[in-house]
Amino acid sequence: MEFDIEKYKANPKTAYMAKAYLEVPDQESKQMILEEMDRILSTDVPENEEFPNEIILEVRAGAGGEEAALFAKELADMYISYAKLAGWSVAVVDESFSSVGGYKEASFEIRGIDVYKKLRFETGVHRIQRVPDTEKTGRVHTSTASVAILPVRKKTTIEIKPSDIEIETSRSGGAGGQNVNKVETAVRIVHKPTGIDVRSTSQRNQLKNKEMAMSILVAKLQAKKDEEEAAKYSADRKSQIGTADRSEKIRTYNILQDRITDHRINVSWHNIQKIFQGYMEPIVEALEKAATV
Repeated sequence: MEFDIEKYKANPKTAYMAKAYLEVPDQESKQMILEEMDRILSTDVPENEEFPNEIILEVRAGAGGEEAALFAKELADMYISYAKLAGWSVAVVDESFSSVGGYKEASFEIRGIDVYKKLRFETGVHRIQRVPDTEKTGRVHTSTASVAILPVRKKTTIEIKPSDIEIETSRSGGAGGQNVNKVETAVRIVHKPTGIDVRSTSQRNQLKNKEMAMSILVAKLQAKKDEEEAAKYSADRKSQIGTADRSEKIRTYNILQDRITDHRINVSWHNIQKIFQGYMEPIVEALEKAATV
């Protein structure tokens, strides 16, 4: 079984021990450190379950054709830059590009301290208003992209029957000539009762892609269940943020006015280009504050 150091590095209570684990040379010391880290994590389950340190970030182009795909790519780059500024790790799970280099859809695995706690309110429809480079009359176009933040929990009530899923394999995309293209490493899993389908193409062997796809499927099914439960009690919720409904329009990026407005809390920010570079902490903080009101 491959050792996963990232889960220990992602927890502030074991991060320094994970560093020591990597540096000590003898196996006996490594084993002692590993046992202590596991003991600490086992007592930290409730907090990790509410705000896990691992998520799947999904972005998908909406209305607006190629402009929507370019916007989806900009949003993904913004989150990836924010993650790197926060010291989190980012791994591509799957990417589907448009003809001009935007994202039709893409998914990423992000691990790090407080990753779900900070990004959990990003789920929903994002809208951009701007004049595309190809627009000769100066007309403002409106395009959309949807974002989904899926927490990856260690414990879940979701059970998947083998008869409920259909697994397909194919060759992964990428640079020609690489081994990843010569064998069927990409995995697509369809959950027949819900129609949810997931893909993992980034790993270099089929087993790892299957494990990743199953993990994402469980996260999606859990998110669907949580969303349905939240909708039942939405009228009683005091938070201004609302439910984590990915069909809810949550934010507008107005390029001409250099203004980003979050419609749930009716707050705006300027300097869009800097925010697109990952400096979105003011937005994150405002949403967290509103959620506690």
